[in-house]
Amino acid sequence: MSNPWPAFELQSHSLYSDGELPVAGVIEHAARAGVELLALTDHDTVDGVSEALSAAASHGIALLPATEISAVDGSYEDLHLLGYGIRHDDPVLRDRLAGARGDREARAGRMTQKLEELGFEVDQAPLQARLDAGKPLGRPHLSAAVLSHPANAARLAEEGHDDVASFLPAYLIPGTPAYSGRTEPTVGEAIDWIHEAGGVAVWAHPFWDIDSPGEVLEAIDRFVALGVDGVECFYVTYDGPQTQLLADRCEELGLLTTGSSDFHGPAHRLFSRFLAHKLHGHQPNLGPLADAVVAV
Repeated sequence: MSNPWPAFELQSHSLYSDGELPVAGVIEHAARAGVELLALTDHDTVDGVSEALSAAASHGIALLPATEISAVDGSYEDLHLLGYGIRHDDPVLRDRLAGARGDREARAGRMTQKLEELGFEVDQAPLQARLDAGKPLGRPHLSAAVLSHPANAARLAEEGHDDVASFLPAYLIPGTPAYSGRTEPTVGEAIDWIHEAGGVAVWAHPFWDIDSPGEVLEAIDRFVALGVDGVECFYVTYDGPQTQLLADRCEELGLLTTGSSDFHGPAHRLFSRFLAHKLHGHQPNLGPLADAVVAV
């Protein structure tokens, strides 16, 4: 018997944020993998959505207009809210996302200064090229700008850093020497932005950002009070107990339960394949998100 839900991938990234492929390439890989319901969720931008809608239609894939908003919650300075079914041409939303990218760029400037104070050279050319193209600037791009500068080669080899996945957590996460936090938006503001643009707000990959199960559950309860609609319970790095904890709490609270493999491109160390996430025996609750498949 076939599943009562579509083959879904509700987080993916293109060159408009930190993905490796143009939008058309993301859609092509999704189609080859058998994805039926897809969301392109580039960070703090909706610039690739129109292109994604057209490409998805040509492949017979249902695509949800979406974005992934980085938000602040107390000591957690980089939690992510996924907005699905948004009006991606909404001028208010676009202005708000531009402001969020501006905060991200200011943060990148602070981290660049710290890296240089630590003795690293930072290749400014690719960073400036992204800014000139109006694309978000994040920690992966800053890491790559350090890794690509030849003046850093000997030190990077000595420290054992040969890719972004190694360098970023050593220098650009909370508690490391070059990290600088964001200041806006808060989780509540991000949820409001999504709702006011007609969308559904889902907390992305909780255990990617918070280790403690107790803290994750407390955060879910806080976010429910702020109006969150669901949680990404099925994620490529989750084990069975993590999935069960999230799915059980969402069922208790009547929240949507979504999932993804967080596709960033075929060469990415962790997020290189579509449909790599597991349900661990649970059924997703996609609610109105699955209606997009019926419309195709």
